[in-house]
Amino acid sequence: METQTKAPEFSLPDQDGKMHSLSDYAGKIVLLYFYPKDMTSGCTAEAQGFRDKADEYKKRGIVVLGVSVDSVDSHKKFCDLLSPLEPLNFTLLSDEKKEVVGKYGVWKEGDAVASRESFLIDENGFIKKHYEKVDPITHTEEVLRDVDEYKNL
Repeated sequence: METQTKAPEFSLPDQDGKMHSLSDYAGKIVLLYFYPKDMTSGCTAEAQGFRDKADEYKKRGIVVLGVSVDSVDSHKKFCDLLSPLEPLNFTLLSDEKKEVVGKYGVWKEGDAVASRESFLIDENGFIKKHYEKVDPITHTEEVLRDVDEYKNL
């Protein structure tokens, strides 16, 4: 998806069944990150990275929203699995109908999962950066650097 285009609107339930729309976050920077599957090693590492950097994200005014095609129940189990260590402190959204992964072009039909990609969306709802090749270990730092650069322009 091209940068400087309006990010597609969506409305999806989170791990607790509460609905979230992109428009709910107008005026904030949003990192919309897509990931393949709950409870896998790469997705767990990526989620833990965002969790561990939550203070840095909050300082910069960034809202993190994770999206996969897993169910609300699967997201809840994923959050619970991480809770004994330290709970997730951001929202996971369930796109079971595969509507949002389709809008953002991240659905991998052959693998039946979303590809690991992210979109940095500015305060006005425009895509500032599309991360097509995401390393789940280093992505959290990469986004922080990019937001710092964006804010200094």
